[in-house]
Amino acid sequence: MRDDTPASAGRPAWIGAGDMSETTQRAMQFGIFSVSDITADPTTGRTPSEAERIRDIVTIAKHAEEVGLDVFALGEHHNPPFFSSSPTTTLAYIGAQTSRLILSTATTLITTNDPVKIAEDYAMLQHLTGGRVDLVMGRGNTGPVYPWFGQDIRQGLPLAIENYALLRQLWENDVVDWEGKFRSPLQGFTSTPRPLDGVPPFVWHGSIRTPEIAEQAAYYGDGFFANNIFWPKEHYQRLIALYRQRYAHYGHGTPEQAIVGLGGQAFMAKNSQDAVRAFRPYFDNAPVYGHGPSMEDFTEMTPLTVGSPQQVIDRYAAMRDHYGDYQRQLFLMDHAGLPVKTVLEQLDLLGGEVVPVLRRELAQDRPADVPDAPTHAARVKAAYGDAEPRQARPTAAGGNNLTVGGPYQDTPSAPRPGSAFGSAATR
Repeated sequence: MRDDTPASAGRPAWIGAGDMSETTQRAMQFGIFSVSDITADPTTGRTPSEAERIRDIVTIAKHAEEVGLDVFALGEHHNPPFFSSSPTTTLAYIGAQTSRLILSTATTLITTNDPVKIAEDYAMLQHLTGGRVDLVMGRGNTGPVYPWFGQDIRQGLPLAIENYALLRQLWENDVVDWEGKFRSPLQGFTSTPRPLDGVPPFVWHGSIRTPEIAEQAAYYGDGFFANNIFWPKEHYQRLIALYRQRYAHYGHGTPEQAIVGLGGQAFMAKNSQDAVRAFRPYFDNAPVYGHGPSMEDFTEMTPLTVGSPQQVIDRYAAMRDHYGDYQRQLFLMDHAGLPVKTVLEQLDLLGGEVVPVLRRELAQDRPADVPDAPTHAARVKAAYGDAEPRQARPTAAGGNNLTVGGPYQDTPSAPRPGSAFGSAATR
């Protein structure tokens, strides 16, 4: 890991910038994420088809907006029993049927996807959704995915570091020359379309166990998403503390100004005992933690909260006591075979009773210098002020950047340099 301070040192300019309307700026964002599992309902024995589950996830995302949530995030998997092999396709379809919802990933596999394709796909998604896009970058937790895409799992961390460095180059520079270890070189390459308004999607780096990923997020001044749904809080406290410390070390602001997101998990009923009774068969048979610790032990050790809406409020209002003020809270609500009707009812409780109270609770005594959650509007405002944002207009070069000028009418003569964080790549 490099130990030098990046050229972009200092508090991110987008903090505090932008429109303060409900649709563009919130101190905190609340939402849901899906891992896209297709699991048999243990109470009926019925397994939904892929087609049914895909239709249902669209319904769930639309309902998340309807009940006042801010974010819908979708995982990436390339094997049964998961359906989400193409998050951009699904998110674009959802984006066309929503107007306010921020569309994110709940992990984009930076190790096995080509950074060129990530750059193109998510810039396109930005344009189609008016900027309602960000990403959680991660290595994933399915080991066999590496050879499926021609990679070596033993190179997981170096792949994550080099591929992200290239992705930054592709979004920040109109013309990229690149040579690294894991892909063929690029010479005079332009990724199209250019990011909407000249501002790439905000990136969170997601991890449940890897300090090097927290370091990478800190180096770039990006967000760090700790998906704390499996392990005790002390484990994630260490990861988040490392990220905050290194964020300040690299000159992006104070530790308290680092951009943190948390995962979570809940199942609710008006009466807590009804919630416990209804959720127990799903917990006991869940693919990830079923047939392991009891539900009571698991809820004590992790943020999973099974009970009344007030119990969920109390549990999650206390999160900043453990992790500090943070920017994004996502909940896993649609897993383990829960029928879509039940998931929609859970969203009614989450959006109607829980999140409004959490917004108020977590806003109380929030220091003024703690950043709001990142939005495209705020970041564009920070970059351009009241000036017109960039609108990329091609030249007649036809992609021949090596001999015929630049690819866009406003291509800078000296593009901003990218970072070589932990990479042997040359520029």
